[in-house]
Amino acid sequence: MSKDEEPSYIDYEAFLDPSFSATSFANTLVLATNNPSDTPLDLSTPLSRVLFDVQEVDTHIDTLTTKSALPLLQHTRDHAESSGRILQEVEGQVASLTESFRTLEREVIERYEVAEQVRLTAERLCETVKLGRAVARCLMLGRQLEVRMSELGGVGSAKKEDHRAMVRSADTILSLRQIFMASGAGEEGEGLDKVNVVQTLKNELVVPGERSIASRAQQVVKEFSMSSLLSSSGQTSASTYAQTEDTKSRTTSALLTLYLVSPTSTKTTLESFHPTLMLNTIQEYLQTQLKSSLASLTRSLGQLPTLDRTLLEISARCQNITSLQYLLEATKAPSHPLFPTTPTSTSNFLQPVLHVLDTSSLPSYFWRSLASNLSPRVQEIMNRGGVSARTLRSNKDRVRDAVRECVMRGSQVVGGKGSVGSWEREAAVMVGSVVGQIK
Repeated sequence: MSKDEEPSYIDYEAFLDPSFSATSFANTLVLATNNPSDTPLDLSTPLSRVLFDVQEVDTHIDTLTTKSALPLLQHTRDHAESSGRILQEVEGQVASLTESFRTLEREVIERYEVAEQVRLTAERLCETVKLGRAVARCLMLGRQLEVRMSELGGVGSAKKEDHRAMVRSADTILSLRQIFMASGAGEEGEGLDKVNVVQTLKNELVVPGERSIASRAQQVVKEFSMSSLLSSSGQTSASTYAQTEDTKSRTTSALLTLYLVSPTSTKTTLESFHPTLMLNTIQEYLQTQLKSSLASLTRSLGQLPTLDRTLLEISARCQNITSLQYLLEATKAPSHPLFPTTPTSTSNFLQPVLHVLDTSSLPSYFWRSLASNLSPRVQEIMNRGGVSARTLRSNKDRVRDAVRECVMRGSQVVGGKGSVGSWEREAAVMVGSVVGQIK
């Protein structure tokens, strides 16, 4: 309240306090005008007090309004005039802004909308061109694959077999695989999975072609043979030498093909890459030689007259395995199109094979595996008894010498240029697996 205003008994500060509570105020007023123990309470007195206060406030408001009518009216008029002037200025600014917006709309927005349509059209045209180029490249590679696979020739074809066409076909397949795998945003193969002609190419040419050349390469490895022990003369002739060189060349092409077409994924790196097709094929080749040798040797130990011929066959198989080891060691791992880095110049195909088989050499693996599986077979023959067991006992020394000679003969490198390392341990293991069971 100002100094010019009449004093009032109303406690304005209590009513204006932010923590004012009407309930607390009413409770205090009732307790101030009544004895808490009275029944019933007299509410007319506190109600009259509140009504009197309200009337007092109303009177005070009328008084203030009457005294300040002229200043209030003047203030209202000044405020209205100021608002009018402000509105006039604002309307002028709004009109200017409206005109500027219309100019902007004509010169920028409309042009931007047209430009955006052009940009979108150009972007989609670029995507179409990019997809068209990828499709064209796939079709070109597909045609190239057809030509290269036709160059294979061989069985069922009038052409002479060109085993190097397997490697060329594998290279084309890897180029196609690289495009198919690059299916991420912005990559070359994005959207190719939605193109029917590409899917047809993949399902009817690429996948069957990959399966065909892999099967053909596996067959070449499984038929690998360079030993001349079973030839009529027992010596390597000029024609046999030519055949040997051709076998080496064909097998090398098959190994390269299996290395290249082995499965990969987008996460595969050169360090984590395992040529599973090549490794599995070599393991199958070794297992076939082992099973054949085990079966024939078990049969011959029961029929000794055939033992010499069987041991000669086993020596020939070991010579083939020794030759395969030399071939694997001489074949360097090629650069893989799917990996940016290239293998070191010292890496060859023999290292991963020995690692998988957990052995130091393939001939050693052959003899030790054969010996470990042979002992139970010899023991079974001896347990059955009969003529076979008695014949083995009476020819124990002959069998020992024949088995040892078989191991040593099998260590001979094709061409008669010596043996590979020391085979005394393998000879002892083989002799022990047979003679050790003859009791």
